[in-house]
Amino acid sequence: MDGFLFQASIYLAATVIAVPIAARLGFGSVLGYLAAGILIGPILGLVGGHETTELQHVAEFGVVMMLFLIGLELEPRALWDMRHRLLGLGGLQIALTTFAVMGLGLYVLGFDWSVSLAIGLIFALSSTAIVLQTLSEKGLMQTGGGRSAFSVLLTQDIAVIPMLAFLPLLALPKTADMVLSDILSGSAATATPDATTPHEAAQNFIAGLPGWGATLVTIGAVAAIILAGVYLTRPVFRFIHAAHLREMYTALALLIVVGISFLMTLVGLSPALGAFLAGVVLANSEFRHELESDLAPFKGLLLGLFFITVGAGVNFGVLFGAPGLIAGLAMAVIVTKGAILYVLGRIFALRGRDLWLFTLSLAQAGEFGFVLVAFSDQQNVLPRGLSEMLLLVIALTMLITPLLFLLFDWLSRRMQETPDTPNPDEIDSTGPVIIAGIGRFGQVVNRLVRSSGFATVVLDHDLGAIQRMRGFGIKGFFGDPTRPDLLHAAGLNQARILVAALDNPDAAVRLVSFARRERPDLHIIARARDRTEVFRLYQAGANQIVREMFDSSLRAGRYVLENMGLTEFEAAELARTFYQHDRRSVRELADLWDPTRPATENAAYIARARELEAELQTMLLSQLEVGNDTTPTAEAER
Repeated sequence: MDGFLFQASIYLAATVIAVPIAARLGFGSVLGYLAAGILIGPILGLVGGHETTELQHVAEFGVVMMLFLIGLELEPRALWDMRHRLLGLGGLQIALTTFAVMGLGLYVLGFDWSVSLAIGLIFALSSTAIVLQTLSEKGLMQTGGGRSAFSVLLTQDIAVIPMLAFLPLLALPKTADMVLSDILSGSAATATPDATTPHEAAQNFIAGLPGWGATLVTIGAVAAIILAGVYLTRPVFRFIHAAHLREMYTALALLIVVGISFLMTLVGLSPALGAFLAGVVLANSEFRHELESDLAPFKGLLLGLFFITVGAGVNFGVLFGAPGLIAGLAMAVIVTKGAILYVLGRIFALRGRDLWLFTLSLAQAGEFGFVLVAFSDQQNVLPRGLSEMLLLVIALTMLITPLLFLLFDWLSRRMQETPDTPNPDEIDSTGPVIIAGIGRFGQVVNRLVRSSGFATVVLDHDLGAIQRMRGFGIKGFFGDPTRPDLLHAAGLNQARILVAALDNPDAAVRLVSFARRERPDLHIIARARDRTEVFRLYQAGANQIVREMFDSSLRAGRYVLENMGLTEFEAAELARTFYQHDRRSVRELADLWDPTRPATENAAYIARARELEAELQTMLLSQLEVGNDTTPTAEAER
């Protein structure tokens, strides 16, 4: 029962049960993985002990692969552009958090200064795995708060290296000479707690070198990664391509990540940092997408396994021994880091949702904290009992992190109701045509109407879009087009036509409904994305509704027919028939559409849609047969 297959079955079963449930409840996959680990570990006792610890070392490759894939998305120029946030925002976060936690350890808990400083360094780090995974799932990576959080996480991962070199200096029982000897030999810069075992000592070929020698070897390893990424990847990929075996690409992708991790371990650097560096070097490579597709499944599985092992490793015996103290320490870490992050976010011009995302996403401790605690315990920096408590506090803050993201979601919804935006423009002109929304759809409409000699009044809630228009000499007004006062100021009572070209479907429906109530005689032309939005706008009172992709798709279909052998006239006639039938079908289906239930559960809607589709096919085939019958006669006359 304790074999590998049993352990694998337990982990996989817990994953496929807990994670979908957590995702469906809106908690995200990370909380599902952590809950699964707690269930099969501390609660049911199915896994744990030495096996879980060994498995966690394997699962840490998920973090390594994640940073490699992130590096693939960042060109070196983009990384250089982030230097101010890396050094400023990230550096300040680490320094301020370290000293704040150190102060709590000194003056509140009464620890020695060296122990307090070590604790500060440990809790200065956040969870790269949880935060980046959650940001990617929620689509928040490219927001201002997401990019700032990534900058801080990257700085923290880099800072692990000097932290590992510095911690032995705080060792309580050792003399300064012994500590200095450890640092110069490279053992202090090892990134895993088992680095001083005989096996690791045999692997670390810089052991025993003087400081300058270890430095040169380290620089050489980094240079080797850069040179290999620039000059060796193309020939190797061409060699693999010649084999015409799909699995060889996957094997090469794994070799790159595992080989780099091994090289970084040999020279005492962080494998995650080395993988990130390799990803940045390969960001401009034509093989980037191939590497992403090959490694993405492994990254997801290993990250999930890592989160499960974190949950399974929670020591509830220590927790129940002092629940108030441990819970209080976990909350103190989150509150302290959150306060520092909030202040730094405001200093670095983060506001609103971005500020809260930055604050709440990084307020926990991280997986590298486990490494630092174990390494500090090995180097006699921390007392044994304190190490176990710190490990539990780190795990507890990581377990709370998904709840912090749920808090952000709640705050985000409230902020959407009262957004912090500049005051709208004062509208000083009117015209017969009001265009609400100046995106890629509204721009074309506005250019055609204005170029034909008719005045337009353009409204948009995107200040950047309005400013870009003004740069080309086109007048527009910033403001929410759904606001009644702005619509009246734009001349709603006198306008002949309103074009609703908003990106937000709900906003477009509100705009059309209000305009129809105010002006029953107004001609309203609305943009829609799909049939469901067409039905909503039709019920709201729009006269003409244009599906944004419909005309271009119809034209593409006409080109297909022409290249299948039909004449231009035949293809155009079929497209015209399709267009007229579709317009009639949409109007009929709009009367059957019920907004309170999905279309797939509306029997009358489905039945009529099938009838109309069969009718369309009959019309087009009949028209094509008539055209084929008349073609020979026409050719004979010519």
